[in-house]
Amino acid sequence: MWRVFSSCPGHEEEAAKKLDAMGFRVLATVLDLNSPGALELRACCSPHLKLLQMDLTKPGDISRALEFTKAHTTSTGLWGLVNNAGFNDVVADAELAPLATFRSCMEVNFFGTLQLTKGLLPLLRRSRGRIVTLGSPAGDMPYPCLGAYGTSKAAVVLLMDTFNCELLPWGVKVSVIQPGCFKTESVKNVSNWERRKQLLLTSLPQELLQAYGEDYIEHVHGQFLHSLSLALPDLSPVVDAIIDALLAAHPPSRYYPGRGVGLMYFIHYYLPEGLRRRFLQAFFISPCLPSALRPGKPGSTPTQDAAQDPDPDPSPGPSPTVAQ
Repeated sequence: MWRVFSSCPGHEEEAAKKLDAMGFRVLATVLDLNSPGALELRACCSPHLKLLQMDLTKPGDISRALEFTKAHTTSTGLWGLVNNAGFNDVVADAELAPLATFRSCMEVNFFGTLQLTKGLLPLLRRSRGRIVTLGSPAGDMPYPCLGAYGTSKAAVVLLMDTFNCELLPWGVKVSVIQPGCFKTESVKNVSNWERRKQLLLTSLPQELLQAYGEDYIEHVHGQFLHSLSLALPDLSPVVDAIIDALLAAHPPSRYYPGRGVGLMYFIHYYLPEGLRRRFLQAFFISPCLPSALRPGKPGSTPTQDAAQDPDPDPSPGPSPTVAQ
């Protein structure tokens, strides 16, 4: 039976369980071998599932995972790789997000995924196998306050599109899954997001804190937590997309699991820029005016709408592939 290599936070943990139940031999990586997810995989999966600790920010961990995979696929081959790097630790305007956050997101979501994928390509070319990568709609459209995360996801999706073209002669099929918001462990960990918000407040330069205001950051944080409370608890649409991308004879290059994702992409590609922006603000986070722009402050603008929606562009974007 073919083996599948999978990183296992959130969606992939459920996918690893299903693949194991289907008889696949799964090599699953986790950040912490004693985490609740890792312990659950050990408890409910067959002995064929192998767990390995890996931190995508540490090249040594990735090299060790590659050697482990090569050693365990000599007789069976490697059919698929599932990439699910999804690091983000700040929800704030790009000006407020530390440069270190942009670097960390790129290190995990892009460079770590790149190193792992390149390392496994000889095995995947040999099997004419599959690469499945979890992206994010935040990499396709400018979600408010997700600049660091979104740019890293945009980079990795473009990388996968490049692999899709370049690996076509080798018979390797590459798919990207752009899911809606699902209730993974990271989403459910509200205390962690609260702690990160406090770290942001204490680390901001005084000039930036005065310009935006602490209440501005608290408002963004509250709206973000509200959006998380609406996350979908049933992960099966994402799991089904992963399985289909691994096993379908002709998998599409894009999957859009989750309620409302197809509508979101339709609005993003077909409606004018001003309406697209307002939709994202209504759907996700609608920031209030920064402190320095409020009436009565020096340099303030007359209205919130003027600050948030200058010069809407009426021209539509290119046609997308829209989820049904």
